[in-house]
Amino acid sequence: MKRSYRWATEQGGGLEHVELESGDAGATAEGVLIGPAGGRLFACSYLLRCDERWRVRSLDVHVAGMGRVCLRADGAGNWLDADGTPLPHLQGCTDVDLSGSPFTNMLPIRRLGEQLQQRQEIRVAYVDLPKLDVQPVSQAYTRVAPERVLFESLSRPFSAELEVDGEGLVLHYPGLFTRVAG
Repeated sequence: MKRSYRWATEQGGGLEHVELESGDAGATAEGVLIGPAGGRLFACSYLLRCDERWRVRSLDVHVAGMGRVCLRADGAGNWLDADGTPLPHLQGCTDVDLSGSPFTNMLPIRRLGEQLQQRQEIRVAYVDLPKLDVQPVSQAYTRVAPERVLFESLSRPFSAELEVDGEGLVLHYPGLFTRVAG
């Protein structure tokens, strides 16, 4: 099944567009992000692949005029760069989080499913855009209502109650993003 999704920032003129194709063999998301970050305009494209259990297997991100980062994962928390070099600082990360992307919040929501009835602490490979700096960060997700998930950044003091659809995709990220007609 192939679907299109789009989010707009509530401030600053940013936009994300994703083409998501999912099926029994896994999911592929092709996305474009544009917007300001730290007072600077940027644009990037990405290709994200997940296996059938929504575990990240690869992420390729290209920021116009800045460069690219390519990550590969085995689904068990082990990461490599594009050359096959191990990335031990990302050991134990289960998902990726692109700064400025409400789409990537869906990954742990889908992967964890019913486990979200209890608070789930995870480590993710956080890609800071447009710098392309990749660092491990700790986060937590908890389902607080059928269409609401509490997101907590444990690496810096931040939390938000996300309104999500039945697929786990963000509809509204208070103060940051709103899904618009795609």
